[in-house]
Amino acid sequence: MPRYYGIYLDVQERLGIVFGGDQHEGERKVKYLLECGAIVKLFSPENEISPTLHKMASAGEIEWINRKYEHGDLEGAWVAIVADTSSQETNNAISKEAKERNILLNVMDVTPLCTWIAPALVQRNDVTVAISTAGTSPALARRLRERMSDVNNCQCLRWAEMGPLLTDVRIEQRARQLKVTPNEWAQSITDQILEVFENGDPDKARSMLVEALEAHDASNQI
Repeated sequence: MPRYYGIYLDVQERLGIVFGGDQHEGERKVKYLLECGAIVKLFSPENEISPTLHKMASAGEIEWINRKYEHGDLEGAWVAIVADTSSQETNNAISKEAKERNILLNVMDVTPLCTWIAPALVQRNDVTVAISTAGTSPALARRLRERMSDVNNCQCLRWAEMGPLLTDVRIEQRARQLKVTPNEWAQSITDQILEVFENGDPDKARSMLVEALEAHDASNQI
């Protein structure tokens, strides 16, 4: 089993192809690609495509090809996902073409045919936490995702609510050319600032953070 290199892909305006349009995995894969800005092409016979994906195709949100995979379908793709893995012959054929074209491929739950695997994701605002068991236990990854998504079990994601504020301050720090190291940035985001933010005073929390960064900048100028 390989040790996978953790990475986030920019699929904005790039072609993502999905094979299989059922109302579970097919829908989920198509929707997430769209959320991330991909151009999506779906291959699925009409009797297997979900009503939701059918409507999305009719509305022009995705391109729908009314059939299963045929050789050559990966032309122009940047990333491909096989959501319908019912045919091992088809899985192998898609894998072979993907290798020939050097296209990133995920065949759901068929790890040996994948060049990347999809982690379980926990999302809160702009913060995304990826959980992977290197393909050995998808159920464990899902269970961990459920626990981390529960604010009563995972307090660390409270920080994610401050994401937009931190982004705004980072833009100001760069514009003012404040000299702050990554470690100093992390040290500046204190529990006290989080408490002030959660108590409904984001302006004060922002001021506290800026003051902390200014203090680091001043010490770095000496």
